[in-house]
Amino acid sequence: MEIIVIGGGIGGLTTAALLTKDGYHVTVLEASNEWGGSAGKFSREKFLFPVGATMGMGFEEGGLHHRILRELGRSFPAIAMDEIMRIYQGSRVMPYYSDRNRHLSECATQFPDHATKIVSFYKEVWKIGAEIRKLIEPLPVVPPVTLSEWKELLLSLKPGTPLLLPYLRKTMGDLLLKHNLTEATDFKHFIDGQLIDSMQTTSENCSALMGSLALDIYHEGAYYTEGGLYRIAEILQQYIEESGGKTYRRKQVQTIRRENNRWVAIDQKGEQWKADHLVSNLPVQAFVPLLPEPLQKQLPTKLRSRSQLAQWGAFTMYLALDEKVIPDYTALFSQVLSSDGDTTEGNHLFLSLSKSNDLNRAPAGFRTLTVSTHTELHHWDTKEKYDQYKKELTEKMLTGIERVIPNVRSGIEIQMTGAPRAWERFTKRPKGMVGGFPQTNEYSLFNSLSHRTGLNGLWLCGDSVFPGAGTIGVSTSGYHVYRSILKDNKKTKFL
Repeated sequence: MEIIVIGGGIGGLTTAALLTKDGYHVTVLEASNEWGGSAGKFSREKFLFPVGATMGMGFEEGGLHHRILRELGRSFPAIAMDEIMRIYQGSRVMPYYSDRNRHLSECATQFPDHATKIVSFYKEVWKIGAEIRKLIEPLPVVPPVTLSEWKELLLSLKPGTPLLLPYLRKTMGDLLLKHNLTEATDFKHFIDGQLIDSMQTTSENCSALMGSLALDIYHEGAYYTEGGLYRIAEILQQYIEESGGKTYRRKQVQTIRRENNRWVAIDQKGEQWKADHLVSNLPVQAFVPLLPEPLQKQLPTKLRSRSQLAQWGAFTMYLALDEKVIPDYTALFSQVLSSDGDTTEGNHLFLSLSKSNDLNRAPAGFRTLTVSTHTELHHWDTKEKYDQYKKELTEKMLTGIERVIPNVRSGIEIQMTGAPRAWERFTKRPKGMVGGFPQTNEYSLFNSLSHRTGLNGLWLCGDSVFPGAGTIGVSTSGYHVYRSILKDNKKTKFL
């Protein structure tokens, strides 16, 4: 049985590694020069930069990455953090602790006028999150499409699952309202800062269930990864090669078609790759146009309509810094929030700083810093707007970084920017879209896209389908594809 995986991001590599372990002939085709997609890396001079943020989750005992790597007989060095990140919000500097009680105590200190309400809010959020974690532990498919998927979902239900039903159509904004926190503007902005990074939307529209899971999972374990999250991709890619699979870079698929009941992928040089199953790890906006029109018409309506939607873009700065300008107390991960409540266009920054003596990223005496913000793609749709906005946003972000590292400008060894066009060149994502669809009630859970395309042997994984963005999300979608292919071929060994 031959399988093609298009896209060497973590989702596609997860599918490929697990299938290779089970004896399938797997070929991975990656368009760029690097493995990992949005979690990849690049080098400049003596420095290595992760493309995106580097905070890791799912490495705890029982966490998804831990489970998958254990199944493959591999391990990954990840350092658990007591202080997950530090939040800079106006004059406020707030450590965000992994320990739940310390987090509640810190919230009470930072937002004393609303302390009792905040505690009740978090207790409800964490209760929801705990029930969702119990429900998804067997990794049921959502939305279920086949009878088997419905059966698995029903079997995954726990005694506490009915408690989730009242929240199914609620938003995080509804939960804030319930606890009389909508007027607590600083706390609401603090919550929005967490949600925009993980859920691609803010409390007003974020699904209550998905948002609660996001705020809960921070406290299950957050990790610093030496080098960066790209190392997960490299471990998976190496496993595939060592187990008899094939992996190729600089193979950008231009066309997918069906011939003699097999799938055919054709790359930019006209080389053809044929297989019984084809797995796309591309955003759906890039996947659907690869199919000829007759096949596009056979796709589910929801999939075709979603392929027309734009997503967020990202503007990212990459700095190599002399360690002397970095205060000793600086956290490895930080958020800088503006005072006006906006969470895009440089008003919300996420900073990932390499650990001192992480020699994978920088030589002794230096450290690398990756800083990103969400941006609307229409700001970048002409060359004139692109060049001017890049200049403006660079200065705005440097000013924001000074909130964390006051003397940052004097210590810059290298400064680079990644605007949407650069993201498109590097990751091959249309217009530089990142992060998948926002986890609103319109796009999440039962309204998510399935990993099934409706066409036999054609599958989807990655951040466009359930459960969405992040390495845990894309790995889950990759696992769903793996399990479904096994079932199609009457094999039953799962994690």
